[in-house]
Amino acid sequence: MDEFELHIDSLAYQGPGMGRTSAGKAVFVPGAAPGDTVRVRAVADKKNYLETELVEVVKSGSARIEPNCPYAGLCGGCQWQHIAYSEQLFAKRAAVVSALARIGHVPAEAAETIVSECVPSKREMGYRNKLELACGRNEAGRLVLGYHKEGTTEIVPVDTCPLAHSAIAHTPKAIQGALRYMEGTSDLGIFRVGVRHSMRTKSCEIALWTTPGSFPRAAVSKTLGAAVKASSIVRIIADAGKARKIKQVEVLEGHGFWEEELGEFDYRISAPSFFQVNTAQAEVLQRLVLEGLAVEDGMAVADLYAGAGTFSLPLADRAGSCMAVESAGSAVRDLRRNADSAGVWVDVIGGDSARELPELGKLDALVVDPPRAGLADGVAESIAEASPRRLAYVSCDPATLARDVERLQTCGYALERATPVDLFPQTHHIETVALFTRK
Repeated sequence: MDEFELHIDSLAYQGPGMGRTSAGKAVFVPGAAPGDTVRVRAVADKKNYLETELVEVVKSGSARIEPNCPYAGLCGGCQWQHIAYSEQLFAKRAAVVSALARIGHVPAEAAETIVSECVPSKREMGYRNKLELACGRNEAGRLVLGYHKEGTTEIVPVDTCPLAHSAIAHTPKAIQGALRYMEGTSDLGIFRVGVRHSMRTKSCEIALWTTPGSFPRAAVSKTLGAAVKASSIVRIIADAGKARKIKQVEVLEGHGFWEEELGEFDYRISAPSFFQVNTAQAEVLQRLVLEGLAVEDGMAVADLYAGAGTFSLPLADRAGSCMAVESAGSAVRDLRRNADSAGVWVDVIGGDSARELPELGKLDALVVDPPRAGLADGVAESIAEASPRRLAYVSCDPATLARDVERLQTCGYALERATPVDLFPQTHHIETVALFTRK
């Protein structure tokens, strides 16, 4: 298809640079930076926009910088390593403002006022407490660890990841070597490897995701232990694929969990359980939620999609008790253990948040931290029935947040403040804490 030159005006949500043709049609260019003049090749002509690929940077804009990683632009983990950090923060706030206006139908001027500046990460690199590596085979049939190339199933092998804590940044190479040694000519059934590390507790866990079958547990734990200093090594037996239905977790060596400090509390996290990858910024989320809800002793408070207790523990500490709903079995067990260890009372309910919410009764304050898909149908109405005076919504997707803002406003809740928090520097991903009050 045709090639042409284009000036890049801004960054679009989900990563690409954006410019416009002389006729005003939007053009999206992965790998471009604001201010660039680029030569692009059209790959898909849609009704309202044009998808292109970058041929060359004719002239670099002021926002373009040299990436700090040898795999930038290849592995799919980072989309914005070539973008100055100040520009990343600007683009993330703009994405939240735009989504509220376009999808949530919040008046543009009101959206600009409601959305705060994006809270920057203390670390632009070296911030991740977790690496999650895909496993594949090279042309010689040997195991490789890496990340999926953007939009494909192809695995890009990596030796290091500069986004991770320095203590685990080079573990991909070390773990790959150890597993290759163990495998020899046989396949151990490993399809994913997770590594978690805490800069605060120094706890480090390696999790091997494998298909069911025989497994040399003692030999693998000994070989991995010699390659990486880990306080815990576990095997997660699961079906391969996106669903990854977990059948069993085996402790091969050490504690069988990962430990992290967040705010005033200690957390023990099982390998299958979710925990934010940027601990320092997770504390920012925690603080914004607690300040926004203004919880006091004796209030009826609840935490939906509670995970291992990021918000449940401090809410229970302030209110005297907290109801928490979580569907993942490993997270339910972690939450109960963490609450007991912290000495706070959390009524942990294992189940679907949408189904359990109507059973919680009237509430004074509520926090919801849903997955990327946002609130399920009917949850906004159930929130209105529970009638909390204040609601905190922690979102990982501006589009679904904006959709739910409109739903909640229809149900009697006013959006008071939305604060973007950058947990994922060098990527387009953004967390937002949205605070609502009952009208």
